[in-house]
Amino acid sequence: MTTCALRNIFKINLGVKKYEQVLLFNDRVSKKEEIDQFDSERRAKLRCLSLLTAEIGKSFCKSVIYHEYPATGSHGAEPPPELWKLAFGEKIVGTLQKERILFPLLKKTAKDHDIKKAEDIIKRFKNHAVNCVIALSNYSTSHTRFRDFLTRICGCRYASMPLFDISMLEGAMNVDWKALERETTGIAKVVNAAVFIEVKTPNGTFISFSKKGRRTISDTGILTRQGSFGNLPAGEVYLAPLEGTANGRLVLEWGPTRQLTSPITLVVKNGYVENVSGKDEYAEYLSFRLSENKENGNIAELGIGTNKAAKRPDNILESEKIAGTIHIALGDNSSFGGSVKTPFHQDFVFFKPTVTLILKDSGRKEILKDGRCVI
Repeated sequence: MTTCALRNIFKINLGVKKYEQVLLFNDRVSKKEEIDQFDSERRAKLRCLSLLTAEIGKSFCKSVIYHEYPATGSHGAEPPPELWKLAFGEKIVGTLQKERILFPLLKKTAKDHDIKKAEDIIKRFKNHAVNCVIALSNYSTSHTRFRDFLTRICGCRYASMPLFDISMLEGAMNVDWKALERETTGIAKVVNAAVFIEVKTPNGTFISFSKKGRRTISDTGILTRQGSFGNLPAGEVYLAPLEGTANGRLVLEWGPTRQLTSPITLVVKNGYVENVSGKDEYAEYLSFRLSENKENGNIAELGIGTNKAAKRPDNILESEKIAGTIHIALGDNSSFGGSVKTPFHQDFVFFKPTVTLILKDSGRKEILKDGRCVI
């Protein structure tokens, strides 16, 4: 089952061709990280899985480039320049360095005119880039310029698999991909008709925001089209709420990789988290990250899970895909329709939500009722 699911990443999910070049990378534990024994073992297994996946991939394509780098320590942080060189080619990275654009891109401090200049450089030499990426890093590269430039400009197909666990190969990855695609795109079409969205859950979460001008995106696991991007495991519909419009309260019961010892409450006002309260130690970490940069508290994403094979609540890569859940992220949303750029993006899952769409004619339409799909 394990080998079959890994082969399907190349054969079904990415549709890799014999003449193509694939970049597969993993991030090793850095000296700055403090992790427990459980997480250390999980990261070691992820590295072994990465090496096995790279070996399997050699039978599908021209070459598989494997690379490891010290972990950035944050989801949404840009990967190091060495990975940029392997992905885009030395010509692009050398030119970005010469024009003094690369460092601001890595730090997410690049201004609009620098980003435009970078885009022009990458367009000129885009044929130097790899065809596909399998991102098996612990920390997510989904919400980075690295990923955005590769998919949007170079046409690279990109499978993002942060926090991946081997158990997912027999769980959330063991699905009928075509059926998942149909269900997910169907829900996305309905959500796209909304101009405003309200969410509430039994644990006291309530949040509302404008969706005006924002596109709903389907993460289906089928990444065969040029420029495709998504998670594996897949199965969600997501969008970037309009900045400054979110208001309400988020009650967190689950962190990225564990159930919290007690709930953490986030008060949201005018698009940003303005207060964090709770006794679990994660509240202190979250308060610190939000104090680093106001943009880290931006309500960046609403997602709706659509994968019926996803079950695990203790790993955000899988839990946010569980059918009938929603997840809300803080931080960066610049890579999927928003305007906030910051080296931080963290999702939180919520169970048994009721999701109500407010349509252009002011009509109301429930799409989830206590975690049940009602469309």
